[in-house]
Amino acid sequence: MMRLPWFQFHAPTSVAEAARMLAGEGPRGMLIAGGTDLLPNMKRRQQTPATLISLARVEGLKKITNGSGLTLGAGLTLTEVVGTLAVREKYRGLWQAAAQVASPHLRNMGTLGGNLCLDTRCNYYNQNEDWREAIGYCMKKEGTTCWVATASKRCLAVSSTDTAPALIALGAKVRLVSSAGERELALASLYNNDGIDYLTRKPDEILTEVVLPGAGGWKSTYWKLRRRGSFDFPLLGVAAAVRAATDGTIEEARLVLGAVSSQPFLAGKASAFLVGKKLSDEVIAEAGTLAASRAKPMDNTDLDVYWRKEVVPSFVGYALREIRGDDMRALRMRIARQQL
Repeated sequence: MMRLPWFQFHAPTSVAEAARMLAGEGPRGMLIAGGTDLLPNMKRRQQTPATLISLARVEGLKKITNGSGLTLGAGLTLTEVVGTLAVREKYRGLWQAAAQVASPHLRNMGTLGGNLCLDTRCNYYNQNEDWREAIGYCMKKEGTTCWVATASKRCLAVSSTDTAPALIALGAKVRLVSSAGERELALASLYNNDGIDYLTRKPDEILTEVVLPGAGGWKSTYWKLRRRGSFDFPLLGVAAAVRAATDGTIEEARLVLGAVSSQPFLAGKASAFLVGKKLSDEVIAEAGTLAASRAKPMDNTDLDVYWRKEVVPSFVGYALREIRGDDMRALRMRIARQQL
């Protein structure tokens, strides 16, 4: 049985109080929201904070505010995000992404902010301490070698958040608060392409809100590849958001890939290619090819790495066909095992 290490526990009731505690603890402290990722990591001794600062009692992190767009508190559970009517009706890509995270039990605990800040994953890292010690620790924890690619100078652990690709496609921003002040940045700027230093969030900052722009004229969707129809992390995530004119000509488009790098990222050439065109079969196929050229999956998760790259055009096609209006329910049920 893997047991948690000893730690102190604080439960502040405001963002300001939590920020002061986090600043005071320095590198000894970590934030915990739902704990669905952090607590297993602590049991495996991948993360061993001396103090946990819980955000569960901070009611200010659970607000939903309508304005020109939609603001979601980072403390909302994924179940609460899925249950928000405005998300389902106006930001369907986010709704689909949140609905496919893990399992119902974990969505009841895991939070939107926690999923955005999810630790990167790797077959050589997400093991118990004895296993990792037996092969020689990897550079993400106590070692100097990336066992995925031993010549690599950086960690190649994979970003496995579902909600980030969907939110980046939707043009979302996030608000970060510390005891020194607050700042707002595009969600895409929250991530680095580095399995260790994967967030630009400073150690003393708390992600408090996700700010979505108005959804007028936009359609969005999210498709996820995983072995099982529940629980598993994504092996590929494709988020698409498109704004089209009344005749179907695309005016703006964003295609975002997840789980094929240490960060979720915009497939820029594929997105730009779509602008000024209609979603014909030929255009969709070419966009899929362009997006796949950016996908660099590594052999550190489930399923064959070469096959995971080969299916990128297909999943981009599924997303764009759904936005076009094709009936994708049967295919989604076969692939996602969910009626979304």
